[in-house]
Amino acid sequence: MSNGTFYQWQMTALDQPFELVEQAFTELAAGEVWVKVAGCGVCHTDISFWHQGVQMKHALPLTLGHEISGTVVEGDAAWLGKNVIIPAVLPCGECELCKKGRSNICRNQLMPGNDFHGGFASHIKVPSKFLCEVPDAILKEYPLEQLSVIADAISTPYQVVKKSELEAGDLAIVIGVGGVGIYGALIAKVFGAKVIALDISDEKLATAKANGIDETLNISGLDSKAIKEKVKELAKQIGAPKTGWKIFEISGTQAGQELAFNLIGFTSTLSIVGFTLSKVEVRLSNLMAFDAKLIGTWGCRAELYPEVLDLVVSGKLKIAAFVQTFPMSAINEVFTNTLEHKYSKRSVLVPDFK
Repeated sequence: MSNGTFYQWQMTALDQPFELVEQAFTELAAGEVWVKVAGCGVCHTDISFWHQGVQMKHALPLTLGHEISGTVVEGDAAWLGKNVIIPAVLPCGECELCKKGRSNICRNQLMPGNDFHGGFASHIKVPSKFLCEVPDAILKEYPLEQLSVIADAISTPYQVVKKSELEAGDLAIVIGVGGVGIYGALIAKVFGAKVIALDISDEKLATAKANGIDETLNISGLDSKAIKEKVKELAKQIGAPKTGWKIFEISGTQAGQELAFNLIGFTSTLSIVGFTLSKVEVRLSNLMAFDAKLIGTWGCRAELYPEVLDLVVSGKLKIAAFVQTFPMSAINEVFTNTLEHKYSKRSVLVPDFK
């Protein structure tokens, strides 16, 4: 492979079309591998880099994409030929944060499509240390490209659900049940919670309801007070507790964050998962008055990926109904449509390079 070439779709400027570039394979350092990409999911973070001007660590041009599955084709002999998921956050494993179980926020971390060229490509070079092996058995039910969503869309809400200390019987309120939020709602159900999904899309809410979410509420045109009253009514109907609500803001919008904070009640935990550049004005004293918690989350610890994969292998968590695949050559159309909210499922780009 060292004499061959591979392909990348590169971002060259803000809001400009991605360009197809042919690249030469480079030599691998110790502990590195070349992975042939099977699929790479389109994340809101990618949209933020491409459209909103969120700062990236690598200078342009840059190949985006951090939600990647593929097959190791060169490098570390222990991984050669294995199907893998590449964690969206690759920690060093040695620093103080890593040793304290906070490797997801390791300050030496490397993120594909941010620190180095990512997965909107035919191949990607990555460290092998924290790769997550995909067992052959799961490939009988899912093609490898669909499993790319585990790298972020599933693993991120999995980490935050665990971090929220959600217990069986708790009420989980998920704001935004799109490509990431739907998995947050489903994972909360796996953990035994009563789940209410809030969104402005009837289609997304119908999908959530059809997949076992207890109750849904279209919040279009409602103010936060009215929404809270309706949530209380729904909670009573499904036998959920009046206190200790676990609130997950996954819409990544100013309105969603404002609503999430206003839903805080006694001993609530509010988890901020979605990202927006917008600022929100809140009264932090509510946290004191309600003895509540407000927490953030960043990606998912690489060490948790096997647990996430086990949910899929066991059949507790389904993927196919929430994923749609496109040829990678359609990347410009897919990004434009994603920005315009034309998709209700997570988009995964599959290399074709036509």
